[in-house]
Formats: sequence, C-alpha cells, structure tokens
Amino acid sequence: MKIGIIIQREYLTRVKKKSFLIITFLTPILFAALMFLPSILMLNSEKLEDKRAIAVCDESGIFKGKFEDTDANSFIYSDQDLDELKALVKEGVYDGVLFIPATQLNVPTSAELYSQEPLPMTLTSHIKSNMKQAIEHQKLLASGIDPDIVKSAMGTTITLQTVRMDEVNGEEVEKKSFGEFEMIFGLFLAMIIYFVVFLFGSQVMRGVIEEKTNRIIEVLVCSVKPFELMMGKIIGIALVGLTQFVLWIVLSLGIYTAVTMATGTPDLLSNGTVMSEQVIDAQQITEGDEMLKEVMDVVHSINFSEILWCFLLYFIGGYFLYAAMFAATGSACDNETDSQQFTLPISIPLILAIVCSTGIANAPNSSLSIWLSMIPFTSPVAMMLRIPYGVPYWQIGVSAAILVLTFVIFTWLAAKIYRTGILMYGKKVSWKELLKWLRY
Repeated sequence: MKIGIIIQREYLTRVKKKSFLIITFLTPILFAALMFLPSILMLNSEKLEDKRAIAVCDESGIFKGKFEDTDANSFIYSDQDLDELKALVKEGVYDGVLFIPATQLNVPTSAELYSQEPLPMTLTSHIKSNMKQAIEHQKLLASGIDPDIVKSAMGTTITLQTVRMDEVNGEEVEKKSFGEFEMIFGLFLAMIIYFVVFLFGSQVMRGVIEEKTNRIIEVLVCSVKPFELMMGKIIGIALVGLTQFVLWIVLSLGIYTAVTMATGTPDLLSNGTVMSEQVIDAQQITEGDEMLKEVMDVVHSINFSEILWCFLLYFIGGYFLYAAMFAATGSACDNETDSQQFTLPISIPLILAIVCSTGIANAPNSSLSIWLSMIPFTSPVAMMLRIPYGVPYWQIGVSAAILVLTFVIFTWLAAKIYRTGILMYGKKVSWKELLKWLRY
C-alpha cells in the first residue's frame, strides 16, 4: 500500500512538470522535422526559384543535346564566343555560361561554369553527371563497343537469399533469413534498452540526490521503510518512461500521417513503390509485386511475438537492475559530481555491450556473443542483438533467470546501501565505505 502511494507520488510529480510536457511533445516534432524537412526542401526549393537559363559554349561539339533540361534549369546552346556570353550574363540574359574547351587529342573532361550569383550544387552535379555519361558513350564508341550492351551488363542485379536450416519437433525446416534487416532490428531494440537504462536510471539517482539534499528524505523515512521508498521511486519513474514512450509513438505516427497527407511526401512506410498518375505498365506492376513479396518475406521471417516478450523481459529486468544501482549511488552522494566515481563503473558493462554490438550481430552464436548474453549486466543489450537471428529457448531461459536473480540480489544490496546512505550528509563516500554499509 505504501509503495503504491510512493509510485503515485513519483509518477504524478514528474508527469506534471513542464519539462516533461515540453520534451514529450517537442521530441516527436523535432524527429518529424529531421525526417521531412530535408526532402520537402529539396523537392520544393527548385520550384520556388525562377528557372535558370544556362548558356552552353561547347567548342568540342561533342556535348550538343547532351544536357537535359530540368524543372529549375534550361540549357541553351550558343555559337557565340565566351566573352560575348559573359557580357550577356552581366546583362541578366543568362544566369550562367558553361564553357567546354576543345582538346587536340582527347575528349574534354573539364569545363568552366561562369555566373554572377552562386549556383546550387544540384546544378553542378547535374552538369557533371551528363558530361560523364556523354564522355563514356564516346569512349565506348571509339573502342568499337556498343554502349547499350555495356549499359545492360552494368544493370545486372545479383540476389542472394540465405536460408537457415533448423529442426522443429524432429522435422527439418528451412526458413528464409535476412541478415541485414535482423542486424538493424536487433541493434534498434538494443539501443532503446541502452538509452532507457541510462536516461531513467540517472533520473532515479538525481531524484534521490535532490530529496536527500533538500532533507525531504528525513520526513519520508519516518513513514515508510527505505526499501519501500527505493522500490516506489524505481517503479514510479519506470511508469513515467513508459508513458513518455507511448506518447512518443502515438504522436510520431500522428505527425507522420498528417505530414504525408498534407504535403504529398512519398510514404516511407509503404511497400516502397510510389504510384504515379500515369498508366503503370505490366513490368512496373511485376516489380511492385516482387518488392511487396520481399517485404512480406522479411516480415514473416521475424518472430515478432517472441521478440516482443523478450524485449519486455530484458527491458524491465535491465532497467530495474541498473535503476537499483543508480538509486544506491544517489543515496551515497550529496551531489552529482561526487556520483561520477560510482556511475562510471556501473556504466562500463552496457557500454562494452554496445561496443561489441557489431561483433555480436556478425556472429550471434560465437562464444563472445553467448557469454555477453548470459552476463546480467550486458545481457539486456547483447540478447536483443541475438534474438532476431533465433536463439535457443534454453539460452533465453538461463539468461533471463540469471538476470532476475541478479536483480533480486542487487536490489537487496542496494537497499542496504540506500538505508544507510540516505541519512548521511557531508561525507564523501568511498568504495571501501560502501562495502562496510553492506555488512550493517
């Protein structure tokens, strides 16, 4: 009953803070801005400007008709010399002059672009791309090679499907696997746990230090046991974090849907095909079906129900384990500066798991990966990197049991430190002092 009151107090006091509301509602907007603004600006920046007229002075005669007009640029071929065209740029007739000098032996591979105003990088990239294609075409013709054959050969796509052979109920089963997606998905889940542990674990520590500094803790321990106070604070802040994550997901999806509908931005969550108003031929339909089939194969290759349960288990277990240690650290210190000597050793195991994440993803069944997924201080991150690849149930069970057992032991130890430390002021605590507190 008392723990419930403490949980309610911790939850409501943090949820009602202006900083919580600002971060909760501002974060999805910032993510949406980072996602949509670059593409919207790139799509619309050229439309906002007047179409640029670029005069082309090609002394080689090779590039005539090779530069394609765009929505923002038009290329006008002229027989006038360079000085005359420069004068026309100054008069405002042209926005720029592209000068391609003639060469004696080789195809020209350099050019000069004159203008009075700065020209965008999209224009220079477009010019270089068109020149490159034209020069390659000329070189292939000079060598007696058909450019169309080379183009078709360069467009060859190799598809390599990995199939994992497994045994289920004594029967051999073959299942498609997608290593790249599994690695990204596992790393995403691992990073969520990593940031949540440090973000909300440090909030537990700061909350304890703040109450200890303001002498509020002396009043609280008159009514509740230190262990109840510590657990109530840990659970209350965990619920705050869960609320924040749910709101972030809901708001992000809402903003994403609203922006895509309002601006006509291509939907990145679709099957990867953007349907135009033009008539789609049979080949395009076939390619769209193949892409949709590939997406469905990727979705079906992942056991989302197993991953979800494992994620919740390691998410909660990892948070409670580290939150208990952060709470003990906060009770032993009077300010955040003094807490650095304790928080760094606590943080090293999780940082080590992130550093080894690439190795775990590349070899999920290696000895290093298995040991890191068994050690409770690294298992929340390491196991989530391995889960999408398929982990034997006995390994998950052993890892989860060790994590829960370690959480219980460290919660008990943290409570002993918390009980002594919350009422101690003005003394810089050492590791040796903490060991003494554990024997009280």
